Parts: sequence; structure tokens; C-alpha cells
Amino acid sequence: MTLAVPGGRLTLDASYVDAAADEIERQAREYREGSRTAFDLSVRYPDGFTGRVMGAMAAIPYGETRTYGDIAADLDSAPQSIGAACGRNPVPLVVPCHRVVAAEGLGGFSAEGGPELKRRLLEHERSDSVQVTLDDAGGDPAAGFDGGGDTEAQR
Repeated sequence: MTLAVPGGRLTLDASYVDAAADEIERQAREYREGSRTAFDLSVRYPDGFTGRVMGAMAAIPYGETRTYGDIAADLDSAPQSIGAACGRNPVPLVVPCHRVVAAEGLGGFSAEGGPELKRRLLEHERSDSVQVTLDDAGGDPAAGFDGGGDTEAQR
């Protein structure tokens, strides 16, 4: 199934989601419109390492990121292995692999649209949620996200 998202389209394997296609599309539309910050869908994770990485990705809150190294440390693994598992995520957006970034820069993104789509998804989330929090604290909503295109090592 292909979903319209901010900045492009993402294809996901709906067989991993216990919901009708119209429900998945409705929640994706709400995400795109800015009224949804989390998907309320039951997802079946693959067995093994990829499923463990997907569980870690699903725990990353809307508008936030974790590095490949952060997740690797939590799962006693290597950042490159985390990047490879992110690339095997069958349900991007629903399980937000776009929220996993390199230590210095954006990192890769295996979905059509590559790192540019990843950047657009992160900007969408930052503009919807983090901006309010930072504005209330007198901060700069653009600070802390460089939008760089580091597609080298997954650090």
C-alpha cells in the first residue's frame, strides 16, 4: 500500500498491520494534516533483530529523533546493524524509521525519496509539535536540526 506523506509517498506492507486499508489511509491523512502524532494501529513485528529494532523505533516520540548509535547501545548492537534493520522496516511511517538519524547528520533512508523525504518528514514533525514547546520556552524551533545529508556511515 502506498501512502501520501509530507514531501512524497511511502510504500508499506499492510500485511503487518491489523487494520483495514481505509483505516491506515485515514490515520496517514491525519498525520499529513498535522492532527495525528501517533498511529493507533496494531503492528506485527518480524521475529528477531529487525522486530527488536522496530520496537525501539516505535518508542521514539513524534518530533524527536534517536541516533543509530543510541539504539545500538540500547540493543547491544552496532549502529550499522541498526541502519540495516531500519531499511528492512516493512511499515515505514507507522513504525517511524525516519526518526533514526546519524550522529552527525541525517543518515540514510531506504524509502523512495531517500534522505530528502526523511528530512521532509522530520521537518513536518518539528513544525507541528516541537515548535510549540520551543516557542513557549523562548527557543528557536529550527535549532538543533541541520537537515544535512550524511549518508556515509550510520555512526
